[in-house]
Amino acid sequence: MVKKTASAPRELLPAADQAVLAEIAALLRELHPQARSLPEPRMDARLVRELGLDSLARMELLARLEQRFRVRIAEQAGFAAETPADLLQALAGAAPLESENASAALQATRREQVEVPTAARTIVDVLDWHAESHPDRLHVRFEGGDADGVELTFGALRPAALAVAAGLQAQGLRPREPVALMLPTHPDFLVAFLAVMLAGGVPVPLYPPLRPGGLAEYWRRQAGIVRNCGARLLIANEAMEAHRQLVRTLAGGIQRLLTVAELARNGGVPEPLVIAADDLALLQYTSGSTADPKGVMVSHASVLANLRAMGAVVGVTPADAFVSWLPLYHDMGLIGAWLGCLYFGAPLVLMPPQSFLLRPDRWLWAIHRHRATLTAAPNFAFELCVHRVDDSAIEGLDLGSLRLAFCGAEPVFAETLERFSQRFARYGFRPEAITPVYGLAENALGLTFPPPGRGPRVLQIDRDRLLASGAVAPCPPVDGACLSFVSCGLPLPGNELRIADDGDHELPDDQQGHVQFRGASACSAYYRNPEATRSLKHGAWRDSGDLGFVHDGELYLTGRSKDLIIRAGHNLHPQAIEQAVGELSGVRRGRVAVFGAQAPGAGTERLVVVAETRVDEPQARTDLQARIQEVTANLTGEPADDVMLAAPGAVLKTSSGKLRRAACRAAYERGELGTRRRRLALVVLARALLGGLGARARRLRVLTFAGYAWSVFALLSIPAALAVALLPDIDRRWRAVRSPLRVLFRTTGIEVTTRIQAHPPPPPCCFVANHASYVDGLLLVCVLPRPVAFVAKQELARVPLLGWLLARMGAVFVDRFDPRRATEVLAQARAGDRDFLFFPEGTFRRMPGLLPFHLGAFAAAAGAGIPVVPVALRGTRAVLRGSEWLPRRAALTATIGAAIEPERSADHWEETLRLAAAARAFLLAENGEPDLDQAMPPPEPHLDPGQHPRPASGA
Repeated sequence: MVKKTASAPRELLPAADQAVLAEIAALLRELHPQARSLPEPRMDARLVRELGLDSLARMELLARLEQRFRVRIAEQAGFAAETPADLLQALAGAAPLESENASAALQATRREQVEVPTAARTIVDVLDWHAESHPDRLHVRFEGGDADGVELTFGALRPAALAVAAGLQAQGLRPREPVALMLPTHPDFLVAFLAVMLAGGVPVPLYPPLRPGGLAEYWRRQAGIVRNCGARLLIANEAMEAHRQLVRTLAGGIQRLLTVAELARNGGVPEPLVIAADDLALLQYTSGSTADPKGVMVSHASVLANLRAMGAVVGVTPADAFVSWLPLYHDMGLIGAWLGCLYFGAPLVLMPPQSFLLRPDRWLWAIHRHRATLTAAPNFAFELCVHRVDDSAIEGLDLGSLRLAFCGAEPVFAETLERFSQRFARYGFRPEAITPVYGLAENALGLTFPPPGRGPRVLQIDRDRLLASGAVAPCPPVDGACLSFVSCGLPLPGNELRIADDGDHELPDDQQGHVQFRGASACSAYYRNPEATRSLKHGAWRDSGDLGFVHDGELYLTGRSKDLIIRAGHNLHPQAIEQAVGELSGVRRGRVAVFGAQAPGAGTERLVVVAETRVDEPQARTDLQARIQEVTANLTGEPADDVMLAAPGAVLKTSSGKLRRAACRAAYERGELGTRRRRLALVVLARALLGGLGARARRLRVLTFAGYAWSVFALLSIPAALAVALLPDIDRRWRAVRSPLRVLFRTTGIEVTTRIQAHPPPPPCCFVANHASYVDGLLLVCVLPRPVAFVAKQELARVPLLGWLLARMGAVFVDRFDPRRATEVLAQARAGDRDFLFFPEGTFRRMPGLLPFHLGAFAAAAGAGIPVVPVALRGTRAVLRGSEWLPRRAALTATIGAAIEPERSADHWEETLRLAAAARAFLLAENGEPDLDQAMPPPEPHLDPGQHPRPASGA
């Protein structure tokens, strides 16, 4: 049932009008400390248009009013307020602060032992499985908003969705037809979303308007999405029924505005439909309101593949509990929070975004009350908690149950994560819980995750080298000389990424470029947008639109290639704002730059509009700034953080007239935009020209070196092959091959270093090495102290000439998928004096990382009583990456470790695992790459619902 809140004490209200105006005046002074004059707060003044308060500023104002009057303002009333008078009315209906208790049903749910629907092929299969297996299990608890206190079980969700699906089919919904959903965080959203699927349609989540009175402005920003998806039906809440005709007028193709209650009125069961794994599950629109809409076509198969990959890395179980205030129209809230909990059966606590923005401590208290283990938020949310949560509001708070707090959806700042960890450490929060992640709707959601429980990894790199050439050079932190970037982790299982230059050529590690990806979750296209789809697809790869680099196998993001601005979780595109501002009288057409600037202490980006003008008179400039703010607010829904009127020539452009937004941003952040204009423009132009020439020169160097290296290799291969063919024994053949290989490395400038920690014992031995490149075998021939028999895959034996030459070098060919062959090989070693070398990974990939081991070699060594000698190779992947045939110059290192002696009396299986673990530990320590078979830590023991561990001292 929906809880009803009591009215605020009436005795507070007579003096509230002056208090509201005083709080607004104080907030304006804080927002604009350098302003000579500020707008005068009046009871009828528009909060956005006249007072310039964006959404974050309004959240701050509402929080201050709640604190001043000790009340809880209803989120919808607070966000719908357009004037101070509206705020006063919201205060009159506010409820006094009251304590909230944990959900007994939620805690009982977590103690139940349930399974996960691993055989499900669609989201509908997942719903059916849970509803039939455990209908009484709690699925979602709602806190805040109109559904405060409502608890929804799987058994209640499915019949409700079926009834609405029947209503949609009665309305003439066609198979695979998009249906727009304009619903807040409420049970109706979950029911409607699943109902559209059950009825055969495709849900299209839209963000709901906060103020019904602003529908005209809202639909101006949503019309593009509705036109693109072609939705005829719109499901909204009852509050929109009064505006039914207005919505149909403004929304273009929308023919019917429907509510969940209206659709479910007649009950019934929908006509059953066959839903395939490759069918569209939803359309996820990624563009901001100011750009041509891009609807990502997300299939059932891609959603489930992504959820399973994320769950495998994180170790999600039905005993976890997730608290989320993320909006359900955004992929992180929709797929990561809700559909993730739907799949894994973990209970979810859902709060409206407004509830968090109004009082961020509500998020923290929800984690405390429900002993949540998982949560997620953008960077700005963590920053908001640092600055907006008073100690008095969180006395007794305990965040010790939190296992992982994902941070994504916008740029992640190391300073924010550090501040949050330090601030809430005394409330039981563990720094290692913060987990920076990277994902995008084009991959359903997640793409890279770090090892869970490790905490953030921050890399300091040389600023000047990155800006000049894109090269990544780690450096010690020095004021002004270094940039800090946060690792987003490793690609999820089943996903790959690469860094490419402007010509789609893969770049080596530690070089900035375009982040591209592919895998089981990658989308096929944008809906009805072939031009955007062409930009997305790069052969088998998809372009993320982001810039970044890979270091030690992990992804670091450095920016966005198309100047997208992410502000408080919203995507804003600068082009439409620039065009509209450029149309204003007094602004120089084509001389407007819009960009996002880092906002220290805010945890998000600031929206900056720079417009050139020749207007000099102070009042006229003030009026022009107000008009720019109005245009910006019309397009984005919020005013800009800074409108800078600049003299002619301040906005930086290339020689061909293209805007240099990144250069404008850099100059703005240095305080140089508009000063020394001519000199600065020349510097930027020179950098641009040199940068373009530098990129071409770097590519030419790569091609030149590759051609030279292959030529040298070809020349040296001829005498080496003849020697292998003619010499009578393996020892002399190895010596004959080593010499040309050493010449090859020396003449190509590839430095080879051999480190011997301990000399191998006499034969027979089982050598094992990590496998990263086709260069591995060449390096091993150079550095091993004696000939070994390479254990190679059977396919190589069938390659003409190569197979014969490898056999002459002593190679043994085995079926990689038959473990008995490894045992037979080492049985030969035990009977003679031959050494064998295995690559226990069996294969290699493009991306860095030590793959899972095949255990055949270790089982055979344990059975034969033969020592295992690990050899760690470093740098070969950088010389020649998998699927690439352009070698690059890099330093190579081979480290030969001490032999791992088998224990003959030990259990065979346990000894096999011990040998494999010891060899793996050595290779990981020496090769500098991440562990791609890292055992996921089990979820922390869940406490009894009534058990609360004592927080750290100071809480």
